[in-house]
Amino acid sequence: MTGSRSSEINPEVTLHGEGGKHTVHWFRKGLRLHDNPSLREGLVGASTFRCVFVLDPWFAGSTNVGINKWRFLLQCLEDLDCSLRKLNSRLFVIRGQPADALPKLFKEWGTTNLTFEEDSEPFGRVRDHNISALCKELGISVVQRVSHTLYKLDEIIERNGGKPPLTYHQFQTVVASMDPPEPPVPTVTSVCVGSAYTPLKEDHDDHYGVPTLEELGFDTEGLLPPVWVGGESEALARLERHLERKAWVASFGRPKMTPQSLLPSQTGLSPYLRFGCLSTRLFYYQLTDLYKKIKKAVPPLSLHGQLLWREFFYCAATKNPNFDRMQGNPICVQIPWDKNVEALAKWANVSEIRPYARTSVVPYSFFEFAQKTRKTFVVQGQTGFPWIDAIMTQLREEGWIHHLARHAVACFLTRGDLWISWEEGMKVFDELLLDADWSVNAGMWMWLSCSSFFQQFFHCYCPVRFGRKADPNGDYIRRYLPVLKNFPTRYIHEPWNAPLSVQRAAKCIVGKDYSLPMVNHSKSSRINIERMKQVYQQLNKYRGNGASLKGETVGLLNALPLPSVKENEEEKKKTKQSPPPSENQSKMETLVKGTQHQQQHHQHQQIGSLVETIGCHVLGTKMTGSVEFVSPSATHFEETNFSFFSNTVYFFFLFLFRQYIRSLFVVEFHSCSLPSFTRVLA
Repeated sequence: MTGSRSSEINPEVTLHGEGGKHTVHWFRKGLRLHDNPSLREGLVGASTFRCVFVLDPWFAGSTNVGINKWRFLLQCLEDLDCSLRKLNSRLFVIRGQPADALPKLFKEWGTTNLTFEEDSEPFGRVRDHNISALCKELGISVVQRVSHTLYKLDEIIERNGGKPPLTYHQFQTVVASMDPPEPPVPTVTSVCVGSAYTPLKEDHDDHYGVPTLEELGFDTEGLLPPVWVGGESEALARLERHLERKAWVASFGRPKMTPQSLLPSQTGLSPYLRFGCLSTRLFYYQLTDLYKKIKKAVPPLSLHGQLLWREFFYCAATKNPNFDRMQGNPICVQIPWDKNVEALAKWANVSEIRPYARTSVVPYSFFEFAQKTRKTFVVQGQTGFPWIDAIMTQLREEGWIHHLARHAVACFLTRGDLWISWEEGMKVFDELLLDADWSVNAGMWMWLSCSSFFQQFFHCYCPVRFGRKADPNGDYIRRYLPVLKNFPTRYIHEPWNAPLSVQRAAKCIVGKDYSLPMVNHSKSSRINIERMKQVYQQLNKYRGNGASLKGETVGLLNALPLPSVKENEEEKKKTKQSPPPSENQSKMETLVKGTQHQQQHHQHQQIGSLVETIGCHVLGTKMTGSVEFVSPSATHFEETNFSFFSNTVYFFFLFLFRQYIRSLFVVEFHSCSLPSFTRVLA
């Protein structure tokens, strides 16, 4: 008779620490039995074992986790419980905060050993430190092992002089000097369990069962069937299908954007890696073995490279508790974003947005829509750009969007059109996106908004031309915006340009049945590029020539307030730098007010930022101290008395780089090689 069966006969079986090893394994991420080194270690020599998952009621009551994400998590827990049943055990889903619930259960169960997967994120580190301290008081041994990342992040930081690498090249250099990642450990089986058993009671489901969405307060009426089914079983099946495409894996490169790639794939893996249903190390080594069999070297843009991008963001965030916000974030450029709740709600496809307080329990919470019924009042098509609205509709309905679609909506919200902080977009993604985790989500939003890691702000996605490039026939738009399904392909990406007769024939009048564009993209993007230029001009000005970073003084990198005029003057005297030319101030005012200077000198708006960053110091910059990038834009060109030589040099640069710039830096810059491991895994 197995231990589980005997416990069912005597449901009150508990040992209360009377001899033997009594293990509790605490699941958080890492919702799997394969490659679970901490669980395996806890089972060695154990008399009893219990596997628990703590469902924090505050977290469950908050709305920073959308219904699709909750459904995926509950499916993961159900699958894990099913796997544990095969080992004559069950999953214990605990209601309560870990610091309150776990110590009580430890005393009740006579726990002697606690095991869990190491959490590299700052709030997880604090939580685990507190639990470990409580366990020490109770005389409980604690074991935590790395299995969510490829490497021990603390070792990477140590090898980099005690600081996380903040460029991918630097990260690669450090990782290349280290041993390969630890291989995955075998799956937990009945052999590992041995004579250990799980004491169970007949009313286990009543007290410790996996809850339903309805029990969590969700209104499931009208909920669409899941596109992504959670759980380790599904993850391993997808991995098998993924590796069956040997020719694709062998020749892997940057994937091409096609209309079909905008839809979820049966081989997508990113949500399963995020929840730990699939081990990153298992994935890494199975790919490695496959490459060896077909004798292919791993190219720079291979899948391993994308996994390393994931690792890079984890490493950058692990000791930065403010990685998810501007304030107090030492690596984030402090950009004066607008606060526009109405515009944010239109972008997010909802009727209303209310900020929700951040606490120490979870990293943040955002939406609060009818909390008792947990309804989100969705209003489709509010930006008036079908490409953007279709993407956000897919995200809200399915919990996933293609990586380039993420780039498009992120650029539109931040530096492209709406000039709204990346923090707000990050929170929306955290609510809706199945594969969004704290480190990678925040890192990608900083990247895409040019707030950190990436500074080529002149690369901007056009919501019309990029959409037409990705979805030339408009099938994607028709799928997610049925209100536009009858529009001819010619007008599907810009229905506001359709004649009224066409709109009537399509049974959709723009401005009535579908929104007009909320912004003029051409004007907004030019203004925002100029805004970004001004921010980076100031940042470059205060960098200085030495090792010290003057950006820390003026708050461009460490969330201090921007300097006053008086402070600016004092700083200029200290650094002996000339003040920015007055033309820049009038230039910005003129640009924002929309004067005719832009149209009169449209050629200067077209030349692109290659000339601006490479040649602008030749075109009128004062080389005093640090290089001060002063762009030769329309008003600056008009109001400055260039010498004949300066004009000659200017037009020489214009001629020399004209074709090259046009080929690279177009508005719909669809080939931008931003890092996104989801483009491969999803």
